[in-house]
Amino acid sequence: MKSLFMGTPDFAAKALISLSKCTDVVGVVTQGDKPKGRGYTLTPPPVKVCAESLGLSVYQPDKVRGDEFAALLSELSPELILVAAYGKILPENVLSFPTYGCINIHASLLPKYRGAAPIQRAIMDGERETGVTFMYMDAGLDTGDMIFSRRVPIEDADDFGTIHDKLAEAGADGVYELVAGLESGALTRTPQPNDGATYAAKIENADMALDFSKSADEVSRKIRALSPMPLAYTHTKNGKLLKIISCAVAEGSENNGAGENNGAGKAGEILSLSGGRVRVKCGRGSIEILSCQPEGGRRMTAADLINGRRVALGDILSNEFVKSET
Repeated sequence: MKSLFMGTPDFAAKALISLSKCTDVVGVVTQGDKPKGRGYTLTPPPVKVCAESLGLSVYQPDKVRGDEFAALLSELSPELILVAAYGKILPENVLSFPTYGCINIHASLLPKYRGAAPIQRAIMDGERETGVTFMYMDAGLDTGDMIFSRRVPIEDADDFGTIHDKLAEAGADGVYELVAGLESGALTRTPQPNDGATYAAKIENADMALDFSKSADEVSRKIRALSPMPLAYTHTKNGKLLKIISCAVAEGSENNGAGENNGAGKAGEILSLSGGRVRVKCGRGSIEILSCQPEGGRRMTAADLINGRRVALGDILSNEFVKSET
C-alpha cells in the first residue's frame, strides 16, 4: 500500500515509524521549520527529523489548498493518507483523494474531546480513562466515522507528558491493525453519535492561571494537565510569575477540608514550608508544590524555592492583582 503521512509533533512521529514498517510511504507532509529558543534557531518539527532518519521524502507546503499541493498529490498518488496532529485543516480534494481514505489518529475516545487539546482537557476534567481513536476524516472538526479506539487509563500520578507518551505508543501500535484491516477489508466504520460529544478547546493563557479557590483536586488536575508544558501559573506576593511543574494533594485534605491548618487561612495562602514542600490553601483542602519555575529562573524543587527566600509563610499566591492591573 502506498501511503502519505501528515503530522508535525512528537505524538505523530511514532505513528510514522509504524507506518513506514507496513506500507510504502511515498512522502511525509509536515509544517515548516520554526525559530526556537533564545537564539531563535530555526528548528525542524519532530516529524521532519523522524522522516529524514527513515530516508523518506519530506514536504513542507505553506498551504494544502490550491493547485500546487493538488499536483503533488497526483504525482505521489497515495492510496492512504494517515494524519496525526498535522495542525492544518485539509480541503475536500485532499480528503477524497486516496482509495483507502484519509484517516486521522485523534488523541481521545471520540465523540468526547473533539478539538485541539483533548489530552489536557481530559486530565483537567478528572477523566479516569482516555485513548486514541482512528477515524475517517470529513469536513467537520473530528466528526468523521470511527474505525476503532485504543483505551489508556489516566492514573493519579499522570500528567500531560506521561499521557501524551502513552497515547503516542497506542497510536503507533494501532497503525498495524489499521493497515492490516484496510488491506483485508475487515474494518468497519461507525458514525459518531451526537450524544456525549464534547469539544476540547485550544489551551489559552487564561486556562493556565491557577485559581486556589477551587478544590485541591481541581488545582492539582490543572497543574498535571499543563505539565511539563506550557505549565500552570500563579504570582507571588511581589507580583513575580511562578509556574508550577508538579504538586501533590496534601495528605488528609482531599476535598473534605480536613487536615492541619486547612480550615484556616485564605485561598492561595502558604500554610507551611516544611519538608521541602510549599503547602498552599485551596477552597477545599490544600496542595503541596513539589517543583516550579520562578520568573526569570530555572526549573527547581520547592526546597530550592524556599531556600532562595522567594516565598514566605503567610504569603498569598494569586493572579487577582495581575487581573486588576490589566
